[in-house]
Amino acid sequence: MYPIEGRLAIEDYPNPLIEQRADPYIYKHSDGYYYFTGSYPSYDRIVLRRAKTIKALKTAEEKVIWQKYDQGIMGNHIWAPEIHYINNSWFIHFAAGSAEDKWAIRPYVLQTNASNPLEGDWKELGQINLSFDSFSLDATTFEHQNTRYLIWAQKPDNAHISNLYIAEMENPWTIKGSPTLLAQPEYSWEQDGERVCEGASVIKRNGKIFVTYSASGTDDRYMMGLLTINEEDDLLNSAAWTKSSEPIFFSSVENSEYGPGHNSFTVNESGEDLLVYHSRSYKDIEGHPLYDPNRHTRVQRMFWDSKGFPFFGEPGQTKKLQSLIIEGKVIVHKEYVKEENIL
Repeated sequence: MYPIEGRLAIEDYPNPLIEQRADPYIYKHSDGYYYFTGSYPSYDRIVLRRAKTIKALKTAEEKVIWQKYDQGIMGNHIWAPEIHYINNSWFIHFAAGSAEDKWAIRPYVLQTNASNPLEGDWKELGQINLSFDSFSLDATTFEHQNTRYLIWAQKPDNAHISNLYIAEMENPWTIKGSPTLLAQPEYSWEQDGERVCEGASVIKRNGKIFVTYSASGTDDRYMMGLLTINEEDDLLNSAAWTKSSEPIFFSSVENSEYGPGHNSFTVNESGEDLLVYHSRSYKDIEGHPLYDPNRHTRVQRMFWDSKGFPFFGEPGQTKKLQSLIIEGKVIVHKEYVKEENIL
């Protein structure tokens, strides 16, 4: 047994936190509220809720702030909304198909200047100007060293493969310059059922930028990988990025969580990092997994090892730690409750 010093306290969040909300995104704003959005099961609307605590999001009132059209673009498959606060405005990035072709999916942006986005009038800013016109979704945006970037998933020339790309942005709805290929499904765990890299999310810590992403089919084979770059390197230089050769978050039979992925990051009320993701509580699915509604939003604490890299554990780890590195020391297969001494 490795010697362990100190005490480990982990908040036990409701699991699931929010039922039937896939592709979850939680943003903590300067007003003290947590803002939540995610894919609605019928894929026909964008919803928001807010609360002063993570736990309170579970029962917070949810408001529909935008709905699909009956004809034309933005008329089907309303997917994976993200809410961002940029230059004193709220933005929602989301993907949508057309009413006539639900697979003609492209990224779009909404904006409101209201202080409370649940009460705002949302303006449609249109489609993001990607360099090539093909199936594209899961756009996320972030700022680094006074430059804004977009990362998104796209099928090149409508091929049966989904890659991740990154580009600089002129503003929150317009990219400039040519995109850089960030990742493509090259490993077997990225090609199980579907050849997919999608659902990117960004967190900056310890002098590095980390990008998580999801891979493979959206059933129990869905899992997460990790891209890493030093914060002083050129983000548009694909050679500067390092990609994990193994998945970093995947199904847990023991904890009955299947197909974890499409995550986001937030912090708890104490400022500690949290992993937000979706997963199902069962493996067997009838029909196409995209139309099974029970991908639930879940939240759990994430950790950082002695080298400054993230450690995600496994889905449902709030009840059990399998192996966890904290400050260079190892906790092994230890049951615990909040405030339990680690021996």
